Amino acid sequence: MTTAAEGAGREAAVAERRADAPGASAELARRIAAIVDDKKGEQIVALDVRELVSYTDYLVIATARNERQAKAIADEVRLVLKRDDELLPARAEGEGEARWVLLDYLDCVLHVQVPEMRDRYRLERLWGEGSRLELGLEGAADR
Repeated sequence: MTTAAEGAGREAAVAERRADAPGASAELARRIAAIVDDKKGEQIVALDVRELVSYTDYLVIATARNERQAKAIADEVRLVLKRDDELLPARAEGEGEARWVLLDYLDCVLHVQVPEMRDRYRLERLWGEGSRLELGLEGAADR
């Protein structure tokens, strides 16, 4: 559970990154989506939620065929971003059961869900006011 102080610190960190590197969060969302696509994630979308919340800029949402694939996608995102960009998630959740894995990179949060969880929680509908970020992934929406 996040305390009020942690929440305020997170919002300040996101605001600072927004000011220091405009557009960096969109590029991170695209990069995460591309890694997910490489691991055969399906129905990949990125929602711009900057106008809706202060704690993140983008939500990347993807479907994994099963728990094993969800874990593999999350592991690959973590590995590639750590190796190439020295980025680690501020927090990770759901990796044990891997039905809904969340990796929080502050200005971008990845949600990898198995079909049942994606259908049940409908994050795109919940955050439907956010515009979709063009990801430039070939065929990802078709898988």
